[in-house]
Amino acid sequence: MKHVLIIIFTFCALLSYGQNDTKPIDRNGFVIGFGIGSGVISISDSDQAVPFDDAQAGGSFPNLKVGWMVNDRLAILATYAGMGYELEDKDRSFDALMPSVQYWVKDRWWINAGAGLAMDFPAFYEDNIEEEDWNFGGAVAFSTGYELVQKKSFVLDLQTQLQMGWASLDNDINREVVVLSFGVGFNWF
Repeated sequence: MKHVLIIIFTFCALLSYGQNDTKPIDRNGFVIGFGIGSGVISISDSDQAVPFDDAQAGGSFPNLKVGWMVNDRLAILATYAGMGYELEDKDRSFDALMPSVQYWVKDRWWINAGAGLAMDFPAFYEDNIEEEDWNFGGAVAFSTGYELVQKKSFVLDLQTQLQMGWASLDNDINREVVVLSFGVGFNWF
C-alpha cells in the first residue's frame, strides 16, 4: 500500500509541474499581420490554352491582414493574399483582396475564411507591364494557423491557405486558379 501511495503522489506531483503556467495573449483592438511562404499554384484558362495539370511552385509574399478584434476569439479582417506564377516566359501574380473573418478555435489554433476581389496581373518587376493584361474576378480563401510564439501583443504562427479564384480575360475567357500555400505569419494585436 505504501508503494502505491508513493506512486500516486509522484504522479500527481509530476502532473502539477507539467502544467503550463503561461497566460494567454490579450487579443483586443487593432490587428495587423503579414506572412511569407511558398506553395503550389495551378492555373487553367477556359479555352484550355493553359491546362490545370501544369502546377507551378511559387512564393507568396506579402500576405497581409489588417482588422479589428470583435472579442478575444473573433476578428474582422481585410486580407491580401496571392502567389506569383510564370506564363509565356513572364512572371505574373494572382492575388486577392478579401474581407474575412478569423476565429480562434483554441488558444493557439485559428481558422479564417473570406471572399472578395481576385486580381491577375504582371509582376511589378517585369518590363512593359502597362502593355500586359490586368484581369479581375472573384476569389474565396480558407486558411488555418497555429501560433508557435505568443508574447504580449506579438504572435508568430505557422499557417496554410487554400485560395480559389477566377479572373475574366479578353474574348470571354476565364482564368481559374487554385493556390495552396504554407508559410510563417507575424502578427500584432
